[in-house]
Amino acid sequence: MSKQEPATALDRDELRRRLARIGLFGLVRALDEAEQKPWVAEVLQVEEAERSRRSLERRTKNSRIGAFKPIGDFDWAWPSKADRAAFDELMSMQFIAEGSNVVLLGPNGMGKTTLAQNLAHQAVLEGYSVLFVTASDMLSDLAAQESGSALARRVRRYARVALLVIDEVGYLSYDARYADLLFEVVSRRYKDKRPIVITTNKAFNQWPEVFPNATCVVTLVDRLMHRAEVLQLEGSSYRLRESKERAATKARARLRR
Repeated sequence: MSKQEPATALDRDELRRRLARIGLFGLVRALDEAEQKPWVAEVLQVEEAERSRRSLERRTKNSRIGAFKPIGDFDWAWPSKADRAAFDELMSMQFIAEGSNVVLLGPNGMGKTTLAQNLAHQAVLEGYSVLFVTASDMLSDLAAQESGSALARRVRRYARVALLVIDEVGYLSYDARYADLLFEVVSRRYKDKRPIVITTNKAFNQWPEVFPNATCVVTLVDRLMHRAEVLQLEGSSYRLRESKERAATKARARLRR
């Protein structure tokens, strides 16, 4: 068996970078000898695969996406209006690179949360940090902070992830304090060009109903919409359809008995 040829300068630099990235500094220091060993590439591959697996596991856990229906099982034929091509384009994650927000707008039961969860999951798979949270949970969490420093730390939590998904905006009404808290998070992310995915059953001209008496609503909407892709769904509730189908199935079963 012939002796392994020395790596090129580029290969050597790449090997040093990859070894250092996963913390194998002993091999970095002994690179002159290590690069000649056939097992180094295998060790590197195994370590990188394990780091990648653990990173994905950690990002998935931290994202708090929860259980969801895969996009392959989503019934695109049910909504009377739904731009599937636009959603497929969003699944490329280009909107994250561009710092564009995504607004999933439509009545209750149309699958907006499912679509948002699939976007969040795809972002996790592609290496982004993600946090999925309902509007009520996030705003209650922020409002519960008892000091300015605690609130600042909590705002940073929602501001620093690569993708923040805020589910169910518009399902409840909030006072001006909550509007100010949402404005703070949106403003931080707007400044840093970090995108937000929002699901809402209210058009933006109805948001004053969600945050009555809040002076920041116009500016809040402006910053959300400045760089935004809006995907609108129309039709009747899919959950209501499933409920009716289950009821019909049970009725038929009772008749057979």
